[in-house]
Amino acid sequence: MAKIGIYGSSFDPITNVHLWTASTVAHRCKLDKVIFLPCSSKRKDKIMKTSDEHRWSMLQLAIYNNDKFVADDYEMLQDAWEVYTFYTMEHFKKKYPEDEVYFIMGADLLVDIADGKWKYDEELISSNKFIVMARDEINMVKTISRSPILRNHDDGTKFHLIDKGLSMEISSSYIRDEFSKGGEPRYLLPDSCYDYIKKHELYT
Repeated sequence: MAKIGIYGSSFDPITNVHLWTASTVAHRCKLDKVIFLPCSSKRKDKIMKTSDEHRWSMLQLAIYNNDKFVADDYEMLQDAWEVYTFYTMEHFKKKYPEDEVYFIMGADLLVDIADGKWKYDEELISSNKFIVMARDEINMVKTISRSPILRNHDDGTKFHLIDKGLSMEISSSYIRDEFSKGGEPRYLLPDSCYDYIKKHELYT
């Protein structure tokens, strides 16, 4: 049985922090595979700065030389009203029925679940396992404790909390801003993606 982590983001563009985070999580949690899952551009709560084609191409360039990294366009192909993490996890559990599948997320998303901002939250929490990464000094244990949904489904194996060494702050939006303002973010993302952005004049 393999251990698989589902790592969703806009990846607009993918950064070295995304790659480092995925590698660190895979190492610490003994994952056999990390699936990079670009989100749907049709979601009303996110506005992509470039096309799905470019996001997908940059993702492929970024992960091609790591056997543990896989890209999956499942959410990119879904209509916006069908994109919920509960549905996504059901899809991947059916796709990998013999394996253990984890959803990788930041502690900020854990707070959103605790605050009742996610649809199908109880179904999601009751039927899945999570790898939660520290964010902005959020107390993950307290977040779980204050939420009836989170704490009542926590059997000791539900949440794998990673609270050390994953608080790098360089974001895709920072890199986009650097490109748009004539900055130089070269070493914040893979060279192949930097060259791709320059070639296609993205984010300018």
